[in-house]
Amino acid sequence: MNAVELIQRKRDRGSLKPEEIAWLISSYTDGTMTDYQMAAMAMAVFLNGLDQNELAAWTGAMLRSGEVLDFSDIDRPKVDKHSTGGVGDKVSIPLAPMVGACGVAIPMMSGRGLGHTGGTLDKLESIPGFTTSLDPARFREVLTECGIVLAGQSETLVPADRKLYALRDATGTVESIPLISSSIMSKKLAEDLDGLVLDVKIGSGAFMKDLERARELARTMVEIGQSYNVKTVALLTRMDTPLGNEVGNANEIAESIAVLRGEGPADLVEVTNALGEEMLTVAGINPESLIATIDDGTALELFGKVVAVQGGDRRVIDDPEMILPKAPHHRELAADTSGYLSRLDAYKVGVAAMRLGAGRERKEDTIDPAVGITLAAKPGYKVAEGQPLLTLHYRHPARLDEALRVLDGAIEISEYEPEIPPLLIERID
Repeated sequence: MNAVELIQRKRDRGSLKPEEIAWLISSYTDGTMTDYQMAAMAMAVFLNGLDQNELAAWTGAMLRSGEVLDFSDIDRPKVDKHSTGGVGDKVSIPLAPMVGACGVAIPMMSGRGLGHTGGTLDKLESIPGFTTSLDPARFREVLTECGIVLAGQSETLVPADRKLYALRDATGTVESIPLISSSIMSKKLAEDLDGLVLDVKIGSGAFMKDLERARELARTMVEIGQSYNVKTVALLTRMDTPLGNEVGNANEIAESIAVLRGEGPADLVEVTNALGEEMLTVAGINPESLIATIDDGTALELFGKVVAVQGGDRRVIDDPEMILPKAPHHRELAADTSGYLSRLDAYKVGVAAMRLGAGRERKEDTIDPAVGITLAAKPGYKVAEGQPLLTLHYRHPARLDEALRVLDGAIEISEYEPEIPPLLIERID
C-alpha cells in the first residue's frame, strides 16, 4: 500500500477500506509511516471526517496496535467510566469504590492533568506511597484482590494512540471528533469491558464548549462502544463552575474521602451518584444499592484497601488532614461588593490552580500536590462585601501573583439571584 495515495484519497473526500486503515495505523506505530505523512492524514480526517465504517476500522486498528487485556476469568461485570475532563473533577476517585462495593469489577485507567484540567493520577499520587504505574500483571493482581484498580495506561496498551495524540497536539487536529472518539474508545475497549459510562462535560472549564458538538462526540463514542458489544451510555454534564469545593490534588483527595463519608458537596455528590447509578444499570445491578455503600461504610473501606494494595498510606481515609501534604501559605480572595455570586469561571480557576503548581502547562512539568484552591461560595450564593470567596493555597509568592492575575474577571456578583442551570443536561444511549 502507498501512504501518499491514501492521504490523497481522504483529502479528496474518498473512503478508506478497513485493511487500508489497519495498514496505516500499523505502519505509523512501527515507524514505517513518517510523522509528516500521518500529520497529513490527520488533517485530512480533521477536514473531511470518517464515515461509520471507517471510524470502526480506525478504532479497531488503534485497539489492536498493542496488548488487549483479557479479564474473562473475573466473574463480575466489568464496567469503567471516562470523563472528558474539567476543573475539580475528582469523580472517579469516590465513584470507583462506591460502584466496586456493589460487586462491579472496575479496571479504571486514568490520565494526568494537562493545562487547566486536572488528572486523576496526579490526585491519587498525592497520597504518600500510592503508585499508579502498574504493569499488566500487577494491574490484574490488584483488580482480582480489590475488585477495583486505579492506575495509568501501560506502555503496551494502544501504543498507536500515544504517538497519534502527541502528533495531533502539535498539528492542530486535537478537536477532530473522529480522532477524539477513536482515541478514547480504543483505550477503553482494550480493558475488556462489559459496560462503559461516559461523562462528556460542556462549558468554560471543559474541552467541549458547544452543546451540539458535545452531543456529536457522545453519540459517536456510544455508537463505537455498542458496535463492540459494550453497553455504553453517555451523560452530558455542565462544567461552567468547578465541580465541588476543591481544585488541586491533595485537597481533591480529601474532598473525595468526604464524599465517601457522606459529607461531600452537593454538586459533586450529584454527578458522582448519577454516573454510579448508570454504571450499576449497565452492569445489571440495582442502582439503588449505590447509596448503601456510603451509609454502611463499605465504599470507604474499599478505597482504603486499594490505597494500601497500591502502596499508599491507608491512614488517609481516617485522617486526610494529617497524611496529605499541605501548602505553607494561604491567601483569601474576598467579594468586592455585596449581592449574589452569579459566575465563578471554571476555566480561569483551573488555570489559576495550574499557575500555583497544581497542574501542567507542558507534559514534563512537575506537580506540587499541596497547592490548590478552595471555593467558599458557588454561583447562587448570597455574599457580603469582604466575605472570602476563594482561598489560594500556595508555596511560592511569584506563583501566587500569577494566579491572582489569572483570576481577574473570574468572579461576577450581581444584584439579583441568578438562575442556576442543572448539572445533568442529557443522557445518550
